[in-house]
Amino acid sequence: MNQLRVNNLFDLDPFDDAFRGFLRPWRLEPASRAPLIKIDLTEHDDNYAVKAEIPGVRREDIDVRIEGNLVTISAEVKKDKEEKKDGRVLRSEREYGYASRSFTLASAVDEAKADAKYNNGVLELVLPKKASSTGKRLSVG
Repeated sequence: MNQLRVNNLFDLDPFDDAFRGFLRPWRLEPASRAPLIKIDLTEHDDNYAVKAEIPGVRREDIDVRIEGNLVTISAEVKKDKEEKKDGRVLRSEREYGYASRSFTLASAVDEAKADAKYNNGVLELVLPKKASSTGKRLSVG
């Protein structure tokens, strides 16, 4: 099996490797942070299409709010409760918590026609643009 490995010289930390064994009992792990919501936003003539990655979240824990041209996606990843009689957790890298992402669109969204689907950790939104009302020019007399 062929592997291509590219090493970046700036990623090496000789002090970390040399003293890793000495500092292991006192080494602090970074605090866990909430999961990130990554989005792709596409504009079409009559709507906006949004794809948001929200892995590890149940459909019921996702909240999408539309207020004019402001869209807010929020989700909560809940930690599973495990009971272990023997042993202890040595490392937990899964992220838990609440995440929210808001963005403003150039046009207002027609909330009544908006559609949302969630499948395999990806939320897909179709946000139709609200029909723009044409302004009326008043003559000053």
